[in-house]
Amino acid sequence: MPERYHRVARECHHGRRGIAWHNGDMTVRTSAARDRSRLRRNHRRGRYDKESLYEILDACLLAHVAYVLDGAPVVTPTLYWREGNHIYWHGSSASRMLRTSEGSEVCVAVSELDGFVLARSGFHHSVNYRSAMLFGSAHKVLGYENNVAKLRSFIEQMFPGRWDQLREINEREVAATTILGMPIDEASAKVRTGGPKDEEADYGHPVWAGVIPLLPRQPGEPIPDDRQHPDTALPDHVRDFTVARMASDETGLSQAARQAVVTELNTVIDGLRPKRS
Repeated sequence: MPERYHRVARECHHGRRGIAWHNGDMTVRTSAARDRSRLRRNHRRGRYDKESLYEILDACLLAHVAYVLDGAPVVTPTLYWREGNHIYWHGSSASRMLRTSEGSEVCVAVSELDGFVLARSGFHHSVNYRSAMLFGSAHKVLGYENNVAKLRSFIEQMFPGRWDQLREINEREVAATTILGMPIDEASAKVRTGGPKDEEADYGHPVWAGVIPLLPRQPGEPIPDDRQHPDTALPDHVRDFTVARMASDETGLSQAARQAVVTELNTVIDGLRPKRS
């Protein structure tokens, strides 16, 4: 995946340095008062462009939302989805996480583990991964129609075509659900690919080194509910399900990310081949 750093520095109203997009353009905040988005270590692995960030967000499913509850930090895992330059997550209207996060500053982290990197020393063992960290203020989605539209988008991104087959959602269910959203205004991504980075003196050490790729999640055989109506056929969105967001060219792993998996597989195969003397 090519590194793109489209950095245009200018002051912005948050008074922090980080990554932001305003009017479609990405900017770097110039004040270093709270430089929380910029990578300090291994900064070459950083990604700050929207394309790279969106690819990671669309490939992952699970987010961890960090917030403060009763004066203490709390992290809650939750499914999420992206629409344009916003991410959304939902839950019960009685959820402490949602009630506490609404209108508050939160940090949302997502990650995907792509492979184990085995080096010639324990110190240099690593993993290949894609990750993103987003900062912002969470807002509640208001209005019945808006909430229904968001829930439809969530279902359709996971299981295209399923929403119209479901029993229609009702007012009680919408009232029992809270959806929070957050603009992607301050974020950074971090990606590692490739093999181990050993000390030069260690490359002659006779131990296998390389990458064990972790391929995109592959679902098992669908298991029907015990009370499934006997005349119900298995729908295409279940039969063909391969975690659609991760397998689709349009909404899942990018071609570059899929190619990275193939490259890592070839690395393992090459490492297993006997060396010519």
